[in-house]
Amino acid sequence: MQVVFRVDASILMGTGHVMRCLTLADGIRRKGVQVQFICREQSGQLCYLIQQQGYNVNLLPSSTIQKPNQDDDWNKSYEHWLGETWETDAFQTSEIIRKIQGHIDLLIIDHYAIDIRWEQRIRGYVDKIMIIDDLANRSHDCDILLDQNFYDDKENRYDGMVPDHCIKLFGPRYALLREEFQAAKTYAKVRGRDVKRLFVFFGGSDPTNETSKALKAISLLNCETIIIDVVVGGSNAYKDQISKLCSKMPNTNLYIQIDHIAELMVKADLALGAGGTTTWERCSLGLPAITVTTADNQIAVTEAIAKTEAIFYLGHYTHVSSQLILEALKRFIQSPESLTKMSRIGLELMGNLLAGGTGEVVEVLMSLEIK
Repeated sequence: MQVVFRVDASILMGTGHVMRCLTLADGIRRKGVQVQFICREQSGQLCYLIQQQGYNVNLLPSSTIQKPNQDDDWNKSYEHWLGETWETDAFQTSEIIRKIQGHIDLLIIDHYAIDIRWEQRIRGYVDKIMIIDDLANRSHDCDILLDQNFYDDKENRYDGMVPDHCIKLFGPRYALLREEFQAAKTYAKVRGRDVKRLFVFFGGSDPTNETSKALKAISLLNCETIIIDVVVGGSNAYKDQISKLCSKMPNTNLYIQIDHIAELMVKADLALGAGGTTTWERCSLGLPAITVTTADNQIAVTEAIAKTEAIFYLGHYTHVSSQLILEALKRFIQSPESLTKMSRIGLELMGNLLAGGTGEVVEVLMSLEIK
């Protein structure tokens, strides 16, 4: 069986899509499946990381389309994320697929800019197509659809958008958590003590620089006994600025592009972070979090999770200041019982991921009837 992923990372779109695809790739490779990636060359791409994990990366040419101005609803302009028109991207992708030795049994697509038009152009070159998505805003020609997020209406969100035969994998039960989180879940616990350690992570690229905003809030606490662990990705454009802020704060550790985030989460009592995939990572370890959404596609799911009280949603980044973060920090530092409740609900929401999550998705893929 041979599987190809079509996924990108960039400063604009962040690193989450590639990271969750790598998680799934690792799972199916352990079953003896051949795996390759197709990614576009662009600023903030993670091709080097994919290659470090032992995968072949087929590079698409650098973008020729001018990116939208960041002030002009930049994170809604998903069509720009391909770096080309969908027609050009589909053609370039098909040319690569034609050159790959052996039949492509499954193409896995994780890209907000790809829809049914692109998929129909590629359909003749592959046996089956899987889509990883959470927007539910466009139609797909696919055989499997994975949306790992939590919504009140998750079972009906894609009605009329996918074929009747499509296998639908919905909810945190199918969350693509990296192996380190599956292992760390053994040490997951309900928090309930005073806040002695803070964990700060706003995604690999953090294009709106929420990390600096959070650090300024923490510095205003004037609490030198709290240990602060700050994580940023290698593509973070503000990492030098963040490094300077950290150097001026006592008991503050800065980590850049690390592979032991789960270890830091287990040690922490409270997190400051963005919505998205990291939400499930924190909840799986019972880590309470003050959450700020940094992209429009994070808002609906973050609001839904906040209703369960598994997280505390502070708001969208455009409306969140350092002062607002400071007030939230003070509230939870002074109320350990609130952290206990948040931690417990997060663990319950995720359920028994040791028997689900990535492993369950892999089993579904391995059971497919391939031509």
